[in-house]
Amino acid sequence: MPNRLTPFELMKQLISFPTVSRDSNLPLIEWVETYLTSHGITSHRWPDPDQPHKAALFAHVGPDIKGAVVLSGHTDVVPVDGQPWDTDPWEVVEKEGKYYGRGTCDMKGFDALAIWALVEAHYAGVTRPLQLALSFDEEVGCTGAPPMIAAMQGVVPKGSVVIVGEPSMMKAVTGHKGGNAYTTHVVGFEVHSSIYYQGVSAIHEGARLIQWATEQNEKNRAATPAPLAEMFDPPYTTWHVGTITGGTADNITAKDCHFNMGYRAVPGDDPAALDQMYFDKVNAVKEAMQAVHPGADIVLTPRFAVPPLKPEEQGEAEGLARLITGDNAGHVVSYGTEAGQFQAAGYSAVVCGPGDIAQAHQPNEFIDVAQFEAGHQFMRDLLVKLT
Repeated sequence: MPNRLTPFELMKQLISFPTVSRDSNLPLIEWVETYLTSHGITSHRWPDPDQPHKAALFAHVGPDIKGAVVLSGHTDVVPVDGQPWDTDPWEVVEKEGKYYGRGTCDMKGFDALAIWALVEAHYAGVTRPLQLALSFDEEVGCTGAPPMIAAMQGVVPKGSVVIVGEPSMMKAVTGHKGGNAYTTHVVGFEVHSSIYYQGVSAIHEGARLIQWATEQNEKNRAATPAPLAEMFDPPYTTWHVGTITGGTADNITAKDCHFNMGYRAVPGDDPAALDQMYFDKVNAVKEAMQAVHPGADIVLTPRFAVPPLKPEEQGEAEGLARLITGDNAGHVVSYGTEAGQFQAAGYSAVVCGPGDIAQAHQPNEFIDVAQFEAGHQFMRDLLVKLT
Protein backbone atom coordinates (compact mmCIF):
# COMPACT_ATOMS: atom_id res chain seq x y z
CA MET A 1 0.00 0.00 0.00
CA PRO A 2 1.54 3.35 -1.01
CA ASN A 3 2.06 5.92 1.71
CA ARG A 4 -0.88 8.32 2.14
CA LEU A 5 0.69 11.58 3.20
CA THR A 6 -0.99 13.92 5.66
CA PRO A 7 -1.94 17.45 4.57
CA PHE A 8 1.02 18.79 6.55
CA GLU A 9 3.44 16.37 4.89
CA LEU A 10 2.03 17.33 1.50
CA MET A 11 2.41 21.03 2.26
CA LYS A 12 6.04 20.52 3.31
CA GLN A 13 6.73 18.79 0.02
CA LEU A 14 5.02 21.47 -2.08
CA ILE A 15 6.77 24.34 -0.27
CA SER A 16 10.15 22.72 -0.96
CA PHE A 17 9.72 23.49 -4.67
CA PRO A 18 10.68 27.17 -5.30
CA THR A 19 8.02 27.72 -7.95
CA VAL A 20 8.38 31.48 -8.33
CA SER A 21 6.33 32.56 -11.36
CA ARG A 22 9.44 33.48 -13.37
CA ASP A 23 10.79 29.93 -12.94
CA SER A 24 9.66 26.41 -13.76
CA ASN A 25 6.94 24.58 -11.86
CA LEU A 26 7.63 21.24 -13.58
CA PRO A 27 9.43 19.58 -10.62
CA LEU A 28 6.35 20.21 -8.49
CA ILE A 29 3.97 19.01 -11.20
CA GLU A 30 6.03 15.87 -11.77
CA TRP A 31 6.06 15.12 -8.05
CA VAL A 32 2.27 15.49 -7.76
CA GLU A 33 1.83 13.37 -10.88
CA THR A 34 3.99 10.60 -9.43
CA TYR A 35 2.26 10.77 -6.06
CA LEU A 36 -1.22 10.50 -7.57
CA THR A 37 -0.11 7.65 -9.85
CA SER A 38 1.17 5.74 -6.82
CA HIS A 39 -2.41 5.78 -5.56
CA GLY A 40 -3.91 4.66 -8.85
CA ILE A 41 -5.12 8.15 -9.84
CA THR A 42 -4.68 9.26 -13.43
CA SER A 43 -3.71 12.88 -13.80
CA HIS A 44 -3.48 14.99 -16.92
CA ARG A 45 -0.72 17.45 -17.61
CA TRP A 46 -1.22 20.49 -19.86
CA PRO A 47 2.17 21.89 -20.91
CA ASP A 48 2.24 25.52 -21.95
CA PRO A 49 3.41 25.57 -25.59
CA ASP A 50 4.79 29.09 -25.13
CA GLN A 51 6.58 28.24 -21.88
CA PRO A 52 7.83 24.63 -22.02
CA HIS A 53 9.08 24.92 -18.44
CA LYS A 54 5.54 25.29 -17.09
CA ALA A 55 2.46 23.07 -16.94
CA ALA A 56 -0.94 22.72 -15.33
CA LEU A 57 -2.28 19.49 -13.90
CA PHE A 58 -5.80 18.21 -13.36
CA ALA A 59 -7.33 14.93 -12.20
CA HIS A 60 -10.73 13.29 -11.64
CA VAL A 61 -11.75 10.63 -9.10
CA GLY A 62 -15.12 9.00 -8.55
CA PRO A 63 -17.74 8.02 -11.09
CA ASP A 64 -17.12 9.08 -14.68
CA ILE A 65 -20.01 11.53 -14.72
CA LYS A 66 -20.52 15.27 -14.89
CA GLY A 67 -21.16 17.42 -11.83
CA ALA A 68 -17.85 17.12 -10.00
CA VAL A 69 -16.68 19.46 -7.28
CA VAL A 70 -13.42 21.02 -8.48
CA LEU A 71 -10.73 22.04 -5.99
CA SER A 72 -8.70 24.75 -7.70
CA GLY A 73 -5.33 26.17 -6.71
CA HIS A 74 -2.25 27.67 -8.32
CA THR A 75 1.28 26.33 -8.01
CA ASP A 76 3.28 29.54 -8.47
CA VAL A 77 4.40 31.87 -5.72
CA VAL A 78 5.81 35.39 -5.60
CA PRO A 79 9.56 36.00 -5.23
CA VAL A 80 11.39 36.23 -1.92
CA ASP A 81 14.13 38.48 -3.36
CA GLY A 82 15.05 41.28 -0.98
CA GLN A 83 12.64 40.16 1.73
CA PRO A 84 14.03 39.79 5.28
CA TRP A 85 13.05 36.21 6.11
CA ASP A 86 13.85 34.78 9.52
CA THR A 87 13.58 31.19 8.26
CA ASP A 88 14.26 29.33 5.02
CA PRO A 89 11.27 30.32 2.82
CA TRP A 90 11.37 26.93 1.06
CA GLU A 91 10.99 24.94 4.27
CA VAL A 92 7.92 24.81 6.48
CA VAL A 93 8.82 25.92 10.00
CA GLU A 94 6.29 25.75 12.84
CA LYS A 95 6.60 28.45 15.48
CA GLU A 96 4.08 29.77 17.99
CA GLY A 97 1.03 28.30 16.29
CA LYS A 98 2.04 29.30 12.77
CA TYR A 99 3.46 27.49 9.74
CA TYR A 100 6.05 29.72 8.04
CA GLY A 101 7.15 29.34 4.43
CA ARG A 102 6.61 30.88 1.00
CA GLY A 103 3.21 29.71 -0.17
CA THR A 104 1.92 28.35 3.14
CA CYS A 105 -0.87 30.93 2.91
CA ASP A 106 -0.94 31.71 -0.82
CA MET A 107 -1.68 28.99 -1.64
CA LYS A 108 0.20 25.71 -1.30
CA GLY A 109 -1.49 25.10 2.03
CA PHE A 110 -4.78 24.73 0.18
CA ASP A 111 -3.11 22.80 -2.64
CA ALA A 112 -1.90 20.26 -0.09
CA LEU A 113 -5.38 19.93 1.39
CA ALA A 114 -6.87 19.49 -2.09
CA ILE A 115 -4.38 16.75 -3.02
CA TRP A 116 -5.09 15.02 0.28
CA ALA A 117 -8.85 15.20 -0.35
CA LEU A 118 -8.49 13.81 -3.88
CA VAL A 119 -6.59 10.75 -2.65
CA GLU A 120 -9.01 10.18 0.22
CA ALA A 121 -11.99 10.54 -2.15
CA HIS A 122 -10.43 7.92 -4.41
CA TYR A 123 -10.19 5.41 -1.58
CA ALA A 124 -13.60 6.33 -0.14
CA GLY A 125 -15.38 5.54 -3.39
CA VAL A 126 -17.29 8.83 -3.56
CA THR A 127 -20.61 8.83 -5.39
CA ARG A 128 -20.14 12.42 -6.59
CA PRO A 129 -16.81 12.99 -8.35
CA LEU A 130 -14.04 15.23 -7.11
CA GLN A 131 -11.52 16.99 -9.33
CA LEU A 132 -8.21 18.71 -8.72
CA ALA A 133 -7.01 21.62 -10.88
CA LEU A 134 -3.54 23.09 -10.33
CA SER A 135 -2.62 26.06 -12.51
CA PHE A 136 0.46 28.24 -13.02
CA ASP A 137 1.15 31.96 -13.52
CA GLU A 138 -1.68 33.11 -11.28
CA GLU A 139 0.63 35.59 -9.60
CA VAL A 140 1.43 37.35 -12.88
CA GLY A 141 -2.15 37.94 -13.99
CA CYS A 142 -4.08 34.65 -13.75
CA THR A 143 -2.85 33.76 -17.22
CA GLY A 144 -2.43 30.02 -16.66
CA ALA A 145 -5.99 29.11 -15.68
CA PRO A 146 -7.91 29.82 -18.93
CA PRO A 147 -5.90 27.39 -21.09
CA MET A 148 -6.05 24.80 -18.29
CA ILE A 149 -9.82 25.14 -18.05
CA ALA A 150 -10.08 24.76 -21.83
CA ALA A 151 -7.82 21.69 -21.73
CA MET A 152 -10.03 20.04 -19.09
CA GLN A 153 -13.07 20.05 -21.36
CA GLY A 154 -13.60 16.65 -22.93
CA VAL A 155 -10.69 15.10 -21.04
CA VAL A 156 -12.47 14.90 -17.70
CA PRO A 157 -16.25 15.18 -17.24
CA LYS A 158 -17.39 18.78 -16.79
CA GLY A 159 -17.57 19.78 -13.16
CA SER A 160 -20.35 21.95 -11.81
CA VAL A 161 -18.85 23.53 -8.65
CA VAL A 162 -15.43 25.11 -8.26
CA ILE A 163 -13.90 25.97 -4.89
CA VAL A 164 -10.91 28.24 -5.39
CA GLY A 165 -8.87 28.00 -2.21
CA GLU A 166 -7.33 31.47 -2.05
CA PRO A 167 -6.92 32.59 1.58
CA SER A 168 -10.31 33.79 2.83
CA MET A 169 -10.18 32.65 6.48
CA MET A 170 -12.51 29.83 5.40
CA LYS A 171 -15.25 32.34 4.58
CA ALA A 172 -17.37 31.92 1.46
CA VAL A 173 -16.34 34.77 -0.87
CA THR A 174 -18.89 35.13 -3.64
CA GLY A 175 -17.60 38.21 -5.46
CA HIS A 176 -14.35 39.85 -6.39
CA LYS A 177 -13.12 42.54 -8.72
CA GLY A 178 -11.81 41.82 -12.18
CA GLY A 179 -8.92 43.54 -13.86
CA ASN A 180 -7.13 44.25 -17.11
CA ALA A 181 -3.63 45.59 -17.64
CA TYR A 182 -1.69 46.94 -20.59
CA THR A 183 2.05 47.29 -20.97
CA THR A 184 2.38 50.86 -22.19
CA HIS A 185 5.43 51.91 -24.21
CA VAL A 186 5.62 55.63 -24.89
CA VAL A 187 8.04 56.44 -27.70
CA GLY A 188 9.34 60.02 -27.68
CA PHE A 189 11.83 62.08 -29.71
CA GLU A 190 15.13 63.05 -28.13
CA VAL A 191 16.47 66.60 -28.09
CA HIS A 192 18.54 68.58 -25.61
CA SER A 193 16.37 69.55 -22.65
CA SER A 194 17.15 73.24 -23.23
CA ILE A 195 15.01 73.04 -26.39
CA TYR A 196 12.56 70.48 -25.01
CA TYR A 197 9.66 71.96 -26.99
CA GLN A 198 11.26 70.70 -30.21
CA GLY A 199 11.25 67.16 -28.92
CA VAL A 200 8.79 64.77 -27.33
CA SER A 201 9.51 63.52 -23.81
CA ALA A 202 8.20 59.99 -23.41
CA ILE A 203 8.21 60.46 -19.65
CA HIS A 204 6.23 63.70 -19.72
CA GLU A 205 3.69 62.22 -22.14
CA GLY A 206 3.44 59.05 -20.08
CA ALA A 207 2.78 61.24 -17.06
CA ARG A 208 -0.32 62.57 -18.82
CA LEU A 209 -1.70 59.04 -18.93
CA ILE A 210 -0.80 58.39 -15.30
CA GLN A 211 -2.41 61.67 -14.25
CA TRP A 212 -5.50 60.64 -16.21
CA ALA A 213 -5.62 57.44 -14.15
CA THR A 214 -5.42 59.47 -10.94
CA GLU A 215 -8.28 61.67 -12.15
CA GLN A 216 -10.38 58.59 -12.92
CA ASN A 217 -9.85 57.34 -9.38
CA GLU A 218 -10.88 60.70 -7.93
CA LYS A 219 -13.95 60.81 -10.17
CA ASN A 220 -14.96 57.25 -9.26
CA ARG A 221 -14.41 57.90 -5.57
CA ALA A 222 -16.70 60.96 -5.67
CA ALA A 223 -19.51 59.14 -7.49
CA THR A 224 -22.35 57.31 -5.74
CA PRO A 225 -21.52 53.60 -5.95
CA ALA A 226 -23.91 51.13 -7.53
CA PRO A 227 -25.56 48.65 -5.13
CA LEU A 228 -23.26 45.79 -6.15
CA ALA A 229 -20.17 48.01 -5.93
CA GLU A 230 -21.11 49.09 -2.40
CA MET A 231 -20.05 45.66 -1.16
CA PHE A 232 -16.40 46.29 -2.05
CA ASP A 233 -13.57 48.22 -0.42
CA PRO A 234 -13.13 50.59 -2.14
CA PRO A 235 -16.61 50.56 -3.73
CA TYR A 236 -15.46 51.62 -7.19
CA THR A 237 -13.13 50.70 -10.04
CA THR A 238 -9.51 51.76 -9.46
CA TRP A 239 -6.70 52.49 -11.94
CA HIS A 240 -3.05 51.96 -11.03
CA VAL A 241 0.54 52.15 -12.27
CA GLY A 242 2.98 50.34 -10.02
CA THR A 243 6.31 50.68 -11.82
CA ILE A 244 7.79 53.01 -14.41
CA THR A 245 11.11 53.19 -16.28
CA GLY A 246 12.46 55.53 -18.93
CA GLY A 247 14.89 58.16 -20.06
CA THR A 248 18.65 58.21 -20.66
CA ALA A 249 19.96 61.41 -19.06
CA ASP A 250 18.77 64.46 -17.14
CA ASN A 251 19.47 66.83 -20.03
CA ILE A 252 17.77 64.82 -22.80
CA THR A 253 14.04 64.48 -23.46
CA ALA A 254 13.21 60.85 -22.83
CA LYS A 255 13.13 58.57 -25.86
CA ASP A 256 11.25 55.79 -24.06
CA CYS A 257 8.96 55.32 -21.09
CA HIS A 258 7.54 51.98 -20.00
CA PHE A 259 4.83 51.25 -17.43
CA ASN A 260 1.94 48.90 -16.84
CA MET A 261 -1.47 50.54 -16.68
CA GLY A 262 -4.09 48.39 -15.02
CA TYR A 263 -7.44 48.59 -13.33
CA ARG A 264 -9.49 46.58 -10.85
CA ALA A 265 -13.13 46.75 -11.85
CA VAL A 266 -16.15 46.18 -9.66
CA PRO A 267 -18.65 43.71 -11.10
CA GLY A 268 -21.06 45.69 -13.22
CA ASP A 269 -18.45 47.93 -14.82
CA ASP A 270 -17.89 46.85 -18.42
CA PRO A 271 -14.22 45.95 -19.06
CA ALA A 272 -14.64 46.69 -22.77
CA ALA A 273 -15.84 50.19 -21.94
CA LEU A 274 -12.99 50.73 -19.48
CA ASP A 275 -10.48 49.55 -22.05
CA GLN A 276 -11.94 51.95 -24.60
CA MET A 277 -11.63 54.84 -22.16
CA TYR A 278 -7.91 54.19 -21.89
CA PHE A 279 -7.54 53.67 -25.64
CA ASP A 280 -9.24 57.00 -26.29
CA LYS A 281 -6.93 58.84 -23.88
CA VAL A 282 -3.89 57.13 -25.40
CA ASN A 283 -4.95 58.14 -28.90
CA ALA A 284 -5.50 61.75 -27.84
CA VAL A 285 -2.04 61.96 -26.24
CA LYS A 286 -0.45 60.22 -29.22
CA GLU A 287 -2.06 62.63 -31.67
CA ALA A 288 -0.60 65.58 -29.80
CA MET A 289 2.82 63.90 -29.67
CA GLN A 290 2.83 63.20 -33.40
CA ALA A 291 1.94 66.82 -34.12
CA VAL A 292 5.40 67.64 -32.74
CA HIS A 293 7.20 64.68 -34.31
CA PRO A 294 5.59 62.02 -36.55
CA GLY A 295 7.84 59.28 -35.19
CA ALA A 296 6.41 59.57 -31.69
CA ASP A 297 4.12 56.74 -30.68
CA ILE A 298 2.37 54.87 -27.86
CA VAL A 299 2.30 51.09 -28.12
CA LEU A 300 -0.08 49.04 -25.95
CA THR A 301 0.37 45.33 -25.32
CA PRO A 302 -2.29 43.37 -23.38
CA ARG A 303 -0.73 42.01 -20.21
CA PHE A 304 -3.63 40.15 -18.61
CA ALA A 305 -7.40 40.16 -18.34
CA VAL A 306 -9.11 38.73 -15.26
CA PRO A 307 -12.92 38.68 -15.20
CA PRO A 308 -14.71 39.52 -11.95
CA LEU A 309 -16.44 36.91 -9.83
CA LYS A 310 -20.09 37.88 -9.77
CA PRO A 311 -22.34 36.83 -6.88
CA GLU A 312 -24.64 34.10 -8.19
CA GLU A 313 -28.36 33.86 -7.58
CA GLN A 314 -28.68 30.71 -5.47
CA GLY A 315 -25.21 29.63 -6.58
CA GLU A 316 -24.42 25.96 -6.07
CA ALA A 317 -20.80 26.64 -5.11
CA GLU A 318 -21.82 29.23 -2.55
CA GLY A 319 -24.46 26.89 -1.14
CA LEU A 320 -21.98 24.03 -0.73
CA ALA A 321 -19.35 26.23 0.93
CA ARG A 322 -21.90 27.70 3.32
CA LEU A 323 -23.31 24.26 4.13
CA ILE A 324 -19.87 23.03 5.15
CA THR A 325 -18.53 26.15 6.89
CA GLY A 326 -21.78 27.39 8.43
CA ASP A 327 -20.85 30.86 7.18
CA ASN A 328 -23.95 32.79 6.12
CA ALA A 329 -22.51 36.29 5.91
CA GLY A 330 -21.82 38.04 2.62
CA HIS A 331 -18.16 38.39 1.62
CA VAL A 332 -16.50 40.05 -1.37
CA VAL A 333 -12.85 40.98 -1.94
CA SER A 334 -11.04 43.52 -4.08
CA TYR A 335 -8.30 41.20 -5.30
CA GLY A 336 -8.78 38.94 -8.32
CA THR A 337 -8.69 35.14 -8.49
CA GLU A 338 -9.19 32.34 -10.97
CA ALA A 339 -12.77 31.93 -9.72
CA GLY A 340 -14.00 34.54 -12.20
CA GLN A 341 -12.37 32.59 -15.02
CA PHE A 342 -14.07 29.35 -13.98
CA GLN A 343 -17.37 31.20 -13.69
CA ALA A 344 -16.92 32.63 -17.19
CA ALA A 345 -16.40 29.06 -18.42
CA GLY A 346 -19.76 27.94 -17.05
CA TYR A 347 -18.93 26.71 -13.56
CA SER A 348 -20.52 27.84 -10.31
CA ALA A 349 -17.61 29.28 -8.35
CA VAL A 350 -16.73 30.43 -4.86
CA VAL A 351 -13.51 31.44 -3.10
CA CYS A 352 -12.98 29.60 0.17
CA GLY A 353 -9.61 28.72 1.62
CA PRO A 354 -7.55 28.81 4.80
CA GLY A 355 -5.35 31.72 5.83
CA ASP A 356 -5.41 35.49 5.81
CA ILE A 357 -4.75 37.33 2.54
CA ALA A 358 -2.84 39.93 4.58
CA GLN A 359 -0.03 37.37 4.95
CA ALA A 360 0.22 36.69 1.21
CA HIS A 361 3.41 37.90 -0.51
CA GLN A 362 4.92 39.06 2.79
CA PRO A 363 8.33 38.21 4.25
CA ASN A 364 7.89 35.46 6.82
CA GLU A 365 4.62 34.44 5.16
CA PHE A 366 2.64 32.11 7.39
CA ILE A 367 -0.65 30.34 7.88
CA ASP A 368 -2.05 29.84 11.36
CA VAL A 369 -2.06 26.18 12.37
CA ALA A 370 -5.69 26.64 13.40
CA GLN A 371 -6.57 27.89 9.90
CA PHE A 372 -4.81 24.95 8.29
CA GLU A 373 -6.70 22.59 10.56
CA ALA A 374 -9.96 24.37 9.68
CA GLY A 375 -9.16 23.74 6.02
CA HIS A 376 -8.52 20.08 6.82
CA GLN A 377 -11.88 19.82 8.56
CA PHE A 378 -13.55 21.45 5.55
CA MET A 379 -12.11 18.72 3.34
CA ARG A 380 -13.25 15.99 5.71
CA ASP A 381 -16.75 17.41 5.69
CA LEU A 382 -16.67 17.75 1.91
CA LEU A 383 -15.81 14.07 1.58
CA VAL A 384 -18.84 13.22 3.68
CA LYS A 385 -21.02 15.22 1.30
CA LEU A 386 -19.50 13.47 -1.71
CA THR A 387 -20.20 10.02 -0.30
